[in-house]
Amino acid sequence: KWQPGEVSSSSGGGGDAGMEGMEGDMQESVAGAKITAATCTSGKLLVSLSQGQLVYIELQTSKLVVKSRATMPAEVSCLDMGPRMHSSAGTGAEGEEEEPKFACLGSWDMNITICSLPGLQTICSIPLGVDVIPRSSLICRLEGVLYCMVALGDGYLFTFVVDEANNYQLTDRKKVSLGTQPMTLKLFTTNGSNHVFAASDRPTVIYSSNKKLLYSNVNLREVSHMCSFNSEAFPDCLAFIQDETMVIGTIDQIQKLHIRTIPLGEQPRRICHQKQSRTFAVCTISSDFEDTSRDDNEINYVRLIDDQTFETLARFQLDVYEHSCSIVSCAFDKDEKHCYYLVGTAYAPPDEVEPTRGRILVFLVVNQNGNTTLDLISSKEVKGAVYNLNAFNGKLLAGINSKVQIYRWQQREEGSWELANECSHPNHILALYVESRGDFIVVGDLMKSISLLVYKPEEGTIELLASDFNTNWMTAVHILDDDTYLGAENSCNLFTVRRNSDCATEEYRQKLEVVGQFHVGEFVNRFRKGSLVMQLPESGSASIETLIFGTINGVIGVVASLPPEKYQMLHKLEQCLNQVIKGVGGLSHQKWRSFCSERKEEEASGFIDGDLIESYLDLKKERMDEVARLMSMDAEELSKQVEELARLH
Repeated sequence: KWQPGEVSSSSGGGGDAGMEGMEGDMQESVAGAKITAATCTSGKLLVSLSQGQLVYIELQTSKLVVKSRATMPAEVSCLDMGPRMHSSAGTGAEGEEEEPKFACLGSWDMNITICSLPGLQTICSIPLGVDVIPRSSLICRLEGVLYCMVALGDGYLFTFVVDEANNYQLTDRKKVSLGTQPMTLKLFTTNGSNHVFAASDRPTVIYSSNKKLLYSNVNLREVSHMCSFNSEAFPDCLAFIQDETMVIGTIDQIQKLHIRTIPLGEQPRRICHQKQSRTFAVCTISSDFEDTSRDDNEINYVRLIDDQTFETLARFQLDVYEHSCSIVSCAFDKDEKHCYYLVGTAYAPPDEVEPTRGRILVFLVVNQNGNTTLDLISSKEVKGAVYNLNAFNGKLLAGINSKVQIYRWQQREEGSWELANECSHPNHILALYVESRGDFIVVGDLMKSISLLVYKPEEGTIELLASDFNTNWMTAVHILDDDTYLGAENSCNLFTVRRNSDCATEEYRQKLEVVGQFHVGEFVNRFRKGSLVMQLPESGSASIETLIFGTINGVIGVVASLPPEKYQMLHKLEQCLNQVIKGVGGLSHQKWRSFCSERKEEEASGFIDGDLIESYLDLKKERMDEVARLMSMDAEELSKQVEELARLH
């Protein structure tokens, strides 16, 4: 049974190591040395002293007894003993505490060393290959897998799998960035499972799912320390230290995607984030059908919201019948020190079928005397609805009714700024969706599918390069690379087109060739580059770029650009799964995913159905083995590749 005790770096009097409860040989062992790190389990204590000394101590009849000593090649910066828990047979659940068998040491020479216990013999030493000192180490068992984790002073985390059958050798090394400041690792238990809390400037919970480590951000600001806190008033809680504040709370169900609802009291239409001012600008509509004094019962606003507290800082009311259509944050040439919000609007009075006028509003976020305001800097009248706005090489790119327009930001004689026309490209039905990459401009038209334009700054003109001659009613577009473009249309299909830039004839160079088509079954209305999860640098999926898409039904999906060899493997897996898995009610998967619109129906091509691929992980073992046999692959290796794909979302 432990007696109350304390470990401190020095003993106050002569600068020697201090440890309450020391007697005799214990005092001699640490005399004149300074304690640099310590860890303990029930009845066991491992202490590192200055000059690389390591001491393993046991509590015997209320007395601390030194069992072994060793001298390491460098000063020890962090340490831990393990394993601390038995793994329940067959379940991977954590059980009662067991005797520690080895220790993990981080040292000032940027190495990780594994030592046996109680003898302190070195089992292995692994150089990290970095210039930052390890600050925290942890040995833990998650879902039956024994891990060794080492956190560095720059926010990076190294994880290793401990091979218990091979004398605790470290395998499966991985490295991930969880923050930018020194990190402390602490083990805690919630809902009967072990998890790891990484306390730093970006607090993170590390957990295991299907025996894979995953990372979930915590909605707290910088946390310096954390420990479990369980009392009658606060059962199964955690205590966090933030600057000069202590917070007691619980961890919700661990999940990859955190959803937080912010009540606005109004209907949001468009949203944009500005990193420089740490704000969101949200275009909203407030409806008041009880007010009979107005012809227009809808009032449109531009709200400025703090990106941390989600408090409304300011708001701007639009004119009667004026609706917000687009919003973007950008900086301009010759005025780089300011970052502006630009809102595109349209006037929609009841007697007009299509908008004939609109405005481009230029706002600046101003912080003065602790107050944040949204100041209107400039207003540009245009002839039509401003359906789209994009930052474009220090200028502004806009889709206004049937034209694509470029504006420059210029200063008047009296010193104020305004938007001035640079050039335009007409002949579209409605330029609803506009994206840019370098000097290239991709337009998603109401009816005329996708067009590729190029801006020539020397001539000050926009020219048409190529078009898709199919009739598609576009709902979203995105540029995948210089020659490949992704589109969504109103029959719930996705398709990709490619520019034939290497063709010898002008006729083929002016045509965008359809290279992929797929029925997604959802009305997609927005693509955005990004990911819903943290991508690990050393994982197999780290090099795969992803897009997020949103639909009118509230669905969030992911589109990933696959390398050719990965596509071929997954396409074969898709075919094998269709042989093994039969659709509900005999429905054909191939027919469901075929491109289908009012004008044509063609088989899907150039796309892989990720939902079908990941269903492999839910199959019974016999079915998994059957699919693996058709693939001429090992079932375990196939599962690993599908799991890597699943980590994209």
